[in-house]
Amino acid sequence: MSQPHPAGRVNSPGTVLFASLIGTTIEFFDFYIYATAAVLVFPHLFFPAGDPTAATLQSLATFAIAFFARPVGSAVFGHFGDRVGRKATLVAALLTMGISTVVIGMLPTYAQIGAWAPALLALCRFGQGLGLGGEWGGAVLLATENAPPGKRAWYGMFPQLGAPIGFFLSGGIFLLLSEVQTDEQFFSWGWRVPFLASALLVLVGLYVRLKITETPDFQKVLDKGERVEVPVKAVLVQHTRALVLGTMMAMATFVLFYLMTVFTLNWGVAGLGFSRQQMLIQQLIAVVFFGLTIPVAALLADRHGRRGTLIWVSAAIALFGLVFGPLFDSNSAVQVTLFLALGLGLMGMTYGPLGTILSELFPAEVRYTGASLTFNLAGIIGASLAPYIATKLATTYGLQYVGYYLSIAAVLSLIALVLAKKQ
Repeated sequence: MSQPHPAGRVNSPGTVLFASLIGTTIEFFDFYIYATAAVLVFPHLFFPAGDPTAATLQSLATFAIAFFARPVGSAVFGHFGDRVGRKATLVAALLTMGISTVVIGMLPTYAQIGAWAPALLALCRFGQGLGLGGEWGGAVLLATENAPPGKRAWYGMFPQLGAPIGFFLSGGIFLLLSEVQTDEQFFSWGWRVPFLASALLVLVGLYVRLKITETPDFQKVLDKGERVEVPVKAVLVQHTRALVLGTMMAMATFVLFYLMTVFTLNWGVAGLGFSRQQMLIQQLIAVVFFGLTIPVAALLADRHGRRGTLIWVSAAIALFGLVFGPLFDSNSAVQVTLFLALGLGLMGMTYGPLGTILSELFPAEVRYTGASLTFNLAGIIGASLAPYIATKLATTYGLQYVGYYLSIAAVLSLIALVLAKKQ
């Protein structure tokens, strides 16, 4: 049972924002090192030798497993987040994600244990998704439920910053390993370093989160005795419209991000002829624009409204989809870098206010479950199969059809935003 605040103890803004940021940074670092390895490493080490394309598609299929685990994590951790409290649940989610990631770094390969290798890899990937399913919603609530009036989107963007920081760290460590190791060393043991190193980051995150107290909004739920017996049931039955619209609103965000990261990394190396190092450098340059546009979008959202900001950004993403193919289909490093910067810049503009607007769709007594389920259901629809679908479209029909896929997702998000009530 969650207890009231210790007398006189209140979360300071710095502690709140750092605790929400450090957790999502760790979670997304863990998530992205898997995404990078799913393209660069796992097809070679965890699947039968033979058709390289088939191995890559199988590896991307294990990548998708986490997105199906995330709603399960949303329901499980959301239940305890709305019943027991935000703090304890955030600690448990971080541990789940961290342990799963470290174990991946210790797994034997296909050459050592055969079919058990991809099976164990898939199981650990499920654990990653389970943890992240409970992490994101709690981190957003930790920030937004401690926010002063008029700054909810600004506070809500701090956990969102964990995404570009985590991506930058994951891409940076793989790039460093590629620079200082031979291919033989990298595929022998170097790829394991990022997974094992995440244990240190988890310890930092746990230390910070154990120092925080419960959020004011959840404390009010406790004080008034308003806790819901089964939060996931309440969300599905009483807040169905918010759940459906929120899922659609977030869909374009997921499609855009995983096209601009996982798909472009794979296609840039396999289809355009760039080296692994070149594509990682280009992505690291572009992800800076992702990080810079998140606070810009949050400021706009606080001043002009979350819904209005996301409407025009979704329209811009739809237009970007129409030029996706011509911009990306190039052997010019400068052009590809500009293309990635534009796409990830738009990603920051849509991602910045997203956590705040999704959390505002639900009342405090079911907010952890509702926001988490919405975000992670959007992940299933928008991201789980995005790299796989994009690879099939590009191989069969050409890169322009990958862009059309993105445009369709953006239009669906735009429709949901128009139908949603003004936030």
